Amino acid sequence: MSQKRQLNYSKECHRLEEILDNLRHELHYTRLALDDKDNEVQSLKKALRECHQCDATQHQKHALPFSLGSTAGQRQLERCDGGSAEEDVQTESMPPTASQLQEMIDVIDHLQVALHDKEKALSECQERNRFFCQSIARLQQECHTKDALVVELQNEIDKFRQVVKPLTQVFLQHHKTECDDINCNIGMESTRVLPSEYKRIKRQGCSAEPLTNLVEAEDKLMKIPKCAKSRELIKSAILDNDFMKNLDITQIREIVDCMYPVKYAAKSLIIKEGDVGSIVYVMEDGRVEVSREGKYLSTLSGAKVLGELAILYNCQRTATITAITECKLWAIERQCFQTIMMRTGLIRQAEYTDFLKSVPIFKNLQEDTLIKISDVLEETHYQQGDYIVRQGARGDTFFIISKGQVRVTIKQPGTQEEKFIRILSKGDFFGEKALQGDDLRTANIICDSPEGVTCLVIDRETFNQLISNLDEIKHRYDDEGTLERRKINEEFRDVSLTDLRVIATLGVGGFGRVELVQIHGDASRSFALKQMKKAQIVETRQQQHIMSEKEIMGEANCQFIVKLFKTFKDKKYLYMLMESCLGGELWTILRDKGNFDDSTTRFYTACVVEAFDYLHSRNIIYRDLKPENLLLDEKGYVKLVDFGFAKKLQSGRKTWTFCGTPEYVAPEVILNRGHDISADYWSLGVLMFELLTGTPPFTGSDPMRTYNIILKGIDAIEFPRNITSNARNLIKKLCRDNPAERLGYQRGGISEIQKHKWFDGFYWWGLQNRTLEPPIKPTVKGVTDTTNFDNYPPDPEGPPPDDVTGWDKDF
Repeated sequence: MSQKRQLNYSKECHRLEEILDNLRHELHYTRLALDDKDNEVQSLKKALRECHQCDATQHQKHALPFSLGSTAGQRQLERCDGGSAEEDVQTESMPPTASQLQEMIDVIDHLQVALHDKEKALSECQERNRFFCQSIARLQQECHTKDALVVELQNEIDKFRQVVKPLTQVFLQHHKTECDDINCNIGMESTRVLPSEYKRIKRQGCSAEPLTNLVEAEDKLMKIPKCAKSRELIKSAILDNDFMKNLDITQIREIVDCMYPVKYAAKSLIIKEGDVGSIVYVMEDGRVEVSREGKYLSTLSGAKVLGELAILYNCQRTATITAITECKLWAIERQCFQTIMMRTGLIRQAEYTDFLKSVPIFKNLQEDTLIKISDVLEETHYQQGDYIVRQGARGDTFFIISKGQVRVTIKQPGTQEEKFIRILSKGDFFGEKALQGDDLRTANIICDSPEGVTCLVIDRETFNQLISNLDEIKHRYDDEGTLERRKINEEFRDVSLTDLRVIATLGVGGFGRVELVQIHGDASRSFALKQMKKAQIVETRQQQHIMSEKEIMGEANCQFIVKLFKTFKDKKYLYMLMESCLGGELWTILRDKGNFDDSTTRFYTACVVEAFDYLHSRNIIYRDLKPENLLLDEKGYVKLVDFGFAKKLQSGRKTWTFCGTPEYVAPEVILNRGHDISADYWSLGVLMFELLTGTPPFTGSDPMRTYNIILKGIDAIEFPRNITSNARNLIKKLCRDNPAERLGYQRGGISEIQKHKWFDGFYWWGLQNRTLEPPIKPTVKGVTDTTNFDNYPPDPEGPPPDDVTGWDKDF
């Protein structure tokens, strides 16, 4: 509807411009006609004037009266008009008659009237011209206002779609149940069914290229000089953008410093739909047209951010942007943006941890604990004269001064006067006893800086959530599992690629296909062979992620994670031989059933919790949780697969590369603030919501709108009524905006998730020992039965080119 309205406005503006052009042409021709008439009048006036002069001269010369109609007068007039000497002699005594002079006067009067009429018509045309110009300007302003309203309403539609669609489906299902009395399948929620037109498609994960060398990347950063006006324009455009306005002001300042100028001529392409982009632009001057699939969307001018999705990861442009007029823009590359985000984050983290190390109660804590505390420190600003702490009051907050200074005073007993004690400045702290339970303030702390004071603040509850038993929940290694892993490696040591026989295709991924295979001479079991195109891996610069996947899966030995048995390679492909899970993908079951009930969702969520417990205890972050990456084995238990985005972190450290599927990524991943295992707990909450409702809580019409919805937080999402209060409570605790506040990341670790009320009565021991009955038991007739998987056609692209660069020598 909004596009139709925009098109009508565009047509109306075009029609008015055509009318204005016609008026300009008419005005031009009128002016030409007036010029011709004016020249004619001037000629007649000149002739009349010369006639009178000749008449006066003849009277003086002959001193004889003669009538205006005499022959001599006519000849005199003809001589004055430029006749020859001979003609002068013949017409010397023939002046113009009275009727001729009157005719000339009438012509002059007529032309003067005509001139007056034309001048009046010209004035009316000019007035109409001004009216049309004002109308066009008003309509253009209305178009811009409507465009802004359309964008705002689209964002609201994206947000409320999450609520309206489930509620509509609840009503339809209730109606269907009452009318038809149809029993629902086991494991499927009876109050939700997807509409027939809804089609669930598999989602591909997105990843930026990893930043391997920060020091080298920092050396490449260049600050481009620019005037104050341009700096302010770029800053205002960033702060006006729904995504980039969430960046820290220090990061925005550095982005402004590093943007470089580019110019585009009128009618040239700035961004082409379908191209892979890595540059984001800020427009300073000019006008551009935005279109998608050849259809006009909008016209943009002024300070606008263009193509911001490209600074997150390698992706195709979703629209075409064409310069209408000559345009001046400012640009920044993704690599530069990521370097700025990583550097500013690390600098802030180092500064905060240094502050904490100077505090006596923190000095004995380990580095990774200090980093976690630094993540929850909140910046709070106070104005000069503000009482930050008041003597005698109760409080549970600890402060570290990061900017400015404060004055410490104590009020003496029996008097209102405050005795000055000392000045505290940057790096000093106060209120530490509040963290240990003593909440009675013993002094006044007053802001004493004209520009104010900034403090880093943490409260007792948050502190206790992080500190208590924090170091006891990590690094639980299973010696028996390590021994079993060695046996697997020994068993498959002599298997070669030529020993494998392809049975069928199980799935298609971002880099290739997964085939069901058997080893020659062994018909009792089957395996999944994942083959990945080396050239495509190099093209998208994902070599480091692939090597990390091989390393992590090669060491993993968990019954909730698909096992890797052996790897192979040739000139075109990399291969991973893994266990086959013939129960099919959880995504396929969810697609067919619509959604799951509470108990079914609880079982599958518990399987993921067990997998995360194994990974996180080894400092491994998964980063790509979704139903597409959960496989059912023959018994119906879920296993985690596809570790292309998994990474082993240093203790207490973060990673900065954008990884994940748009609907599942955490806010800190989107904002490039650095992330760790807490991002997995966010995705666990999203998974619960999708299993219970059939759609994830954060879904937009394109990735950038999805990210903007995520940044608004889980509290902006209304939950369907079929989600129980306990399930809603757990989802909200997992999807907290602050990573350090998420359940599973705090005191007690992942066991806090297992103890949540939603899991009350769940048989965890039975799950871990595989004696618990799964809610859905897949039908698998044999080791080569692929009926639980979709059918896939052969690869239409054919074999990829060779890659012999040697980057995969350790694969």
